[in-house]
Amino acid sequence: MAERTSQPCAPGVPIEALRAELDREAEGRFLFELAAELYPICRSITGAGLRETLDRIGRHVPLERHSLPSGTRVFDWTIPPEWNIRGAWIRGPHGERVVDFADHNLHVVSYSEPVRARMSLDSLRPHLHSLPERPRWIPYRTSYYQRSWGFCLEHERAARLPDGEYEVCIDASLEDGLLDWAELVLPGETPEEVLFSCHACHPSLANDNLSSLAVATSLARLLPRARRRFTYRFLFVPGTIGAIAWLSQNAERALRIRHGMVLACLGDPGPFTWKRSRRGDHAIDRAVEFALARSGRKWEARPFTPYGYDERQYGSPGFDLPVGRLTRTPNGEYPEYHTSADDLSLIGPEALVDSLDMLLRILEIVEGDRRYQNTQPFCEPQLGRRGLYGALGGLPDPGARSLAMLWVLNLSDGAHSLLDIATRAELPFELVRETAELLEAHELLRPA
Repeated sequence: MAERTSQPCAPGVPIEALRAELDREAEGRFLFELAAELYPICRSITGAGLRETLDRIGRHVPLERHSLPSGTRVFDWTIPPEWNIRGAWIRGPHGERVVDFADHNLHVVSYSEPVRARMSLDSLRPHLHSLPERPRWIPYRTSYYQRSWGFCLEHERAARLPDGEYEVCIDASLEDGLLDWAELVLPGETPEEVLFSCHACHPSLANDNLSSLAVATSLARLLPRARRRFTYRFLFVPGTIGAIAWLSQNAERALRIRHGMVLACLGDPGPFTWKRSRRGDHAIDRAVEFALARSGRKWEARPFTPYGYDERQYGSPGFDLPVGRLTRTPNGEYPEYHTSADDLSLIGPEALVDSLDMLLRILEIVEGDRRYQNTQPFCEPQLGRRGLYGALGGLPDPGARSLAMLWVLNLSDGAHSLLDIATRAELPFELVRETAELLEAHELLRPA
């Protein structure tokens, strides 16, 4: 099946120019407002809430929609029934609603089967979930692949429930339907791809879901203006099953991926954390870590583990794709994670736009990194007679540009990339890249 792309590749501006021109205040406002718009929607791995979320993102970027019907085999998994919920509540012994889905969509365990029953408090308690250590927060719980039902509530409320008969209603459906996802492809000069993947299945959780959806949408809005060597693919998928479904339908296409990032938890003020790809030494690992190290921000790199988000699907042994994960504070490491406290107060325009800026910094390296071959490899070429000393004007340290020329010429043997050179020489990547372009213009380098 032919793949639709958003637009043909245009000349565009360098990504570093795109970043320099970014109106951080306006973009931060857009990021936060998009997260706030999506926050009330009850999402799950299937259903109307997921489709509405993709619809709203699609108002900002031209998404292509895909779906697979319930019962479809995707590797060792099966697309589950579609879940939709219209309402849910618990009525107490005195006739009052003690829990109501209308107040917060975390109140119902995601994928709860429909129920309408009367029962004692002792019979109800196994279906109630709360956090004794966080008595005012509602936990987030799911039951995607095992038929059950339940409610989540604040522990202080659960502890006050009186004995007596309770009426329980979950007005939901589990029926044959569809699993949906959306993607955007921005073609580049080559078919080799850079992948950004976000999970779009969590309900009202601002940092662990909506922050990455907003940042990815913003990046997808900006990149059509950029000069793109690579083709860019944005995936908005339900977690786990969505990535598995996409890979099952795009196994050959996935082999084009040269750099990939799963995006999550990008709206809190914590330091950046890079979870490396399965191999740990792909070009994307080195590009991210170089960009983070040069950014002046606090950051950490961690080894790959087969636990977390969809990096474990892209990094499964049959694919072993060069995909890591970029977060600020990682999943499970901030107290609000998977609770009602992961609300809009946890994220902010400043952190969101800072995450966007960091991605652009990384892409400057991804796009600019190349390998060259020195055309004069026997001793140093005479740079002075070519007018190359002082050719990179405006740099604060004239010695740095001369040193960059010597490093680029020495290591441009077809085996070392510009990122390798910048790392080893401890020089800014932009300086190394500009130096290489200058030397290529003087026919002292050729693409390897």
